[in-house]
Amino acid sequence: MKLGVIGAGNMGSAIIKGCITAGMSPEDIIVCGHHPDKLKEMAEQLGFSVSASAEALTAASDIVLIAVKPGNVAEVLYDIEPAFTEKKILVSIAAGRTIESLAASCATARRIVRAMPNTPALVGSGMTALSRSEFVTDEDYEKVEKIFAGIGLVQEVPESLMDAVTGLSGSGPAYVYMFIEALADGGVLNGLPRKQAVQLAAQTVLGSARMVLETGGHPAELKDAVCSPGGTTIEGVRELEAGGLRSTVIEAVTAATEKSKEL
Repeated sequence: MKLGVIGAGNMGSAIIKGCITAGMSPEDIIVCGHHPDKLKEMAEQLGFSVSASAEALTAASDIVLIAVKPGNVAEVLYDIEPAFTEKKILVSIAAGRTIESLAASCATARRIVRAMPNTPALVGSGMTALSRSEFVTDEDYEKVEKIFAGIGLVQEVPESLMDAVTGLSGSGPAYVYMFIEALADGGVLNGLPRKQAVQLAAQTVLGSARMVLETGGHPAELKDAVCSPGGTTIEGVRELEAGGLRSTVIEAVTAATEKSKEL
């Protein structure tokens, strides 16, 4: 299987590195992008091939992954259409670009997968949601799923829920960073040095997330296990509830979801 990646920015680079780390041969990866010097340096380090054009890349690839900004997707699809055949799989990570719009921009594309990864993919801990067209077989899907498994966890969702995915996991890292910063600020307010407070906050969030994923416990149950009667934690929880933490986070996800629908 030959994978062609158009666009080697932060997310494109993360996907390429993830594929190689997961065991894909660099010889099976072809990349093209707008920054040839940076791309050449990266190719020398990782061992993949560099294509002079998106069309040539498409002709040589079984799966073509579009990792450019949403506003550039139509132009890229126009460029690759002459080399695209119905046997090839098209994957796009562009926010707001539906399967229908991708198919309209590349008439020969039938096997289309829309992906929404998030930025923790840059450190191999991403969350990616995938939606597929009716022409994508289970075998096709497994090939695409394997690509994104190299940068974190993967879920398949109906395309109708992609905007909600964008509002939650796509935008979610920003909310979490704000929470980490706020936790650290609380520590600093109470005497901790800034660097130490940030590490304490970040590791606490990381460990708590792993508890949810690895134990399978409901977040409410795990929260209750930390709250001793009359203790420090339940006092802090009371303040969070009084400040409307839950409602504010829910509204943030909803606002981001609605914005995604407008793109």
